[in-house]
Amino acid sequence: MSNIPQWSCEKFVDETFSKAPVPGGGGVAALVGSIGVALAGMVCNLTTGKKKYAEYEEDIQRIIKEAETLKADLLALIDKDAENFLPLSQCYGLPANTEEEKAVKEKKMQEALLVAISAPIEIVRISYEAIKLHEELAKKGSKLAVSDVGCGVVCLKAAMQSGWLNVMINLKSIHDEAYVKSVEDELLPKIAEGEKLADAIYADVVSQLK
Repeated sequence: MSNIPQWSCEKFVDETFSKAPVPGGGGVAALVGSIGVALAGMVCNLTTGKKKYAEYEEDIQRIIKEAETLKADLLALIDKDAENFLPLSQCYGLPANTEEEKAVKEKKMQEALLVAISAPIEIVRISYEAIKLHEELAKKGSKLAVSDVGCGVVCLKAAMQSGWLNVMINLKSIHDEAYVKSVEDELLPKIAEGEKLADAIYADVVSQLK
């Protein structure tokens, strides 16, 4: 499974709708996040070069470059998530009739879980960073596109939360307690801050639109 970002919108939705294991929640989270960042790019492109926002031009150029990188990273994670799930899905079919087979299966499961969880972790990290870009755009972007700032941040909040759910479902089966704690210690504060910030940005946009 590769080049999923090259699929049509219809194909992506239909494949997600089907019983195929991928794309699933992780791939959808990455796609939704990339769309959220794309809206940041749209707002930047509608703002740049406008005399009314000349004082923010340098910031807008910086944001558009950062958004381009984050968008590309999230799109790449659609394939990454699908590829990383494959080893884990294969583990479920391993025999476990003897103690030796059970031990081999468990070892392979633990290794595959660490691979499967890596893409959702990145989705959470990147979505959090992208939310912060929208905070700036709510103030510095073209007011004609402020609703797109709100739409973008809603998408990114959903991507971050969806990514975390895909982390959790793998994390609960990982036996390495130190690893589990390190992931939770890093991501939970980001999620709490990201949710609070996303809600504040959304409220700010709603206030501007009234």
